[in-house]
Amino acid sequence: MRSGVRHPLRRGLRFLALALAFAGGGALAQETLEVRLQAPDEVRPLLERHVRLLRQEALELPEEQADRSAMTRRARREVAGLLATEGYFSPRVRFDRSDARNWVLEVEPGPRTEIAQVELQFVGEIATSGPGGSEYLDLLRAGWSLPVGAPFSQGGWDGAKQALLDAVAARRYAAARIVASRAEIDPESARATLRVRIDSGPSFYLGELDVQGLEHLPTDLVERYSRLKPGAPYDREELLAFQTGLQNTPHFGSVIVDIERDPTLSAAVPVRVKVTEALPRYAGVGAGYSTNTGARVEFSYRDANLRKRGWELSSGLRIEERRQALFADVFLPPRGRDRDSFGALYEASDLEGLKIDSQALGAARTTLRGDIETQLALRLQHENIEPAGAPSRSTNTLSANWTWKKRAVDNLLDPTRGYVLEFQVGGGSKTLFSDQDFLRFYSRVARYQPVRGTDVFILRGEAGVTLADSREGVPQDFLFRTGGAQSVRGYDYQSLGVKEGDATVGGRYLATASAEYVRWFRPQWGAAVFVDAGDAADTRADYDLRVGYGVGARWRSPAGPLAIDLAWGHQERSLRLHFGVAVAF
Repeated sequence: MRSGVRHPLRRGLRFLALALAFAGGGALAQETLEVRLQAPDEVRPLLERHVRLLRQEALELPEEQADRSAMTRRARREVAGLLATEGYFSPRVRFDRSDARNWVLEVEPGPRTEIAQVELQFVGEIATSGPGGSEYLDLLRAGWSLPVGAPFSQGGWDGAKQALLDAVAARRYAAARIVASRAEIDPESARATLRVRIDSGPSFYLGELDVQGLEHLPTDLVERYSRLKPGAPYDREELLAFQTGLQNTPHFGSVIVDIERDPTLSAAVPVRVKVTEALPRYAGVGAGYSTNTGARVEFSYRDANLRKRGWELSSGLRIEERRQALFADVFLPPRGRDRDSFGALYEASDLEGLKIDSQALGAARTTLRGDIETQLALRLQHENIEPAGAPSRSTNTLSANWTWKKRAVDNLLDPTRGYVLEFQVGGGSKTLFSDQDFLRFYSRVARYQPVRGTDVFILRGEAGVTLADSREGVPQDFLFRTGGAQSVRGYDYQSLGVKEGDATVGGRYLATASAEYVRWFRPQWGAAVFVDAGDAADTRADYDLRVGYGVGARWRSPAGPLAIDLAWGHQERSLRLHFGVAVAF
């Protein structure tokens, strides 16, 4: 009985003694340990980032010598494994524990292993009857990213194998696979021999589309957007381009285009298209400001499945201080590279003393071939114009217009390299519901050249001529006025043209040019200096070159670079502020 009482008492006394010792910082408190790294700069970041002893801020020094030895063994294995991933296979790793609480991890990585030999083997159809023959295989070998003499690393080795497999599987050989790979390392000589064998499998040819996910849209809508041809060799980039094209339409919220990589289906593999339909109807309200036409508010409505036929209705009401427009356009699903549309427009404007009121009906066919867009458009238009201080008049026109446009820039919203070209030719005839015979030619070009890294030098120019007995009876859309932002800065918008009464109306000749240098100080902010010149006139003799120059600020907004320019109109001796969006046309 007595011994059963003393035992818990003794344990309680010992626990109290330990608690007092820890609270008072006695000899029983756990000692701390600091580990410093001594290693060359080329491996130091790797070790500091991944070795656990170096990452922990507070280390406890093990009491037992066996535990300390186990800690150092684990650390040495960890260091050796990390160095091996970077090609160091014969390192020297030791701990200096002369100071019990301050250890030094000493690392000598040794020589880094270099690639001494590379053997790339190809089997399957690619090695026997594949297109390109041995020249194609030579190109694949030339693209290998770990050539002889390069340093070996595990990441580089894995990446090189995957890149080679991707290159083979990108076209025709969708089921290509690595059947064998081996990296033979000789630590003594620090040399590596790499061997990879790839089986291409058979050539894959496209079959019919297998569309999944359509509920409300027409069943043939996806096919009308497709440019893939059954029987064509598999090309991953073409499938990705098809997927991107579908994703950019308002019809779909998500799109996945792929094939089944089953060699038994290679003769005509179905192209699987999985789509999720987007909400078809959208209404929006927007507001903005431009020094050209003043403040504006805009209401828009879109229906991506008009009449349940996949037609796209785009309509809106735009109210600006000096211009108003009401429009509705219907875009039919494409057929190959062609897309048809038709629509109606009402527009009214009051610019530089000229009031224009016009109504139009039109139809167009737009064709896309890479970065080239062409359009053929027919337009029936009635126009009333009222020049201040001159008689008003009206015109009726049935016009045809052909446009060729090439956009070869790195970014459509914010170009820094490349060029944009546009050519137009159009006209009307008295024999086809027009009040005047006329033929209009127009062209413009913009060139973007990077300078000193992020800076951009921009050259722009435009020229146009309307061939007609006079400007009477020719719609203002087929004549020319200029001036303002995106044109000849330093002059009011549409103020350069032909004087009629107190108004400026369109003339039959146009030529402008601009040079601009943009210096980007920060990714979002920049400054510009520019010189603009040009004029619009009714005869070549009346053409009078006007010059404007100045400075501006640039801000990269989500809608494109916003431009605020302060320009001096040399002939008018006046300073004007211009504000607008600086984008490629």
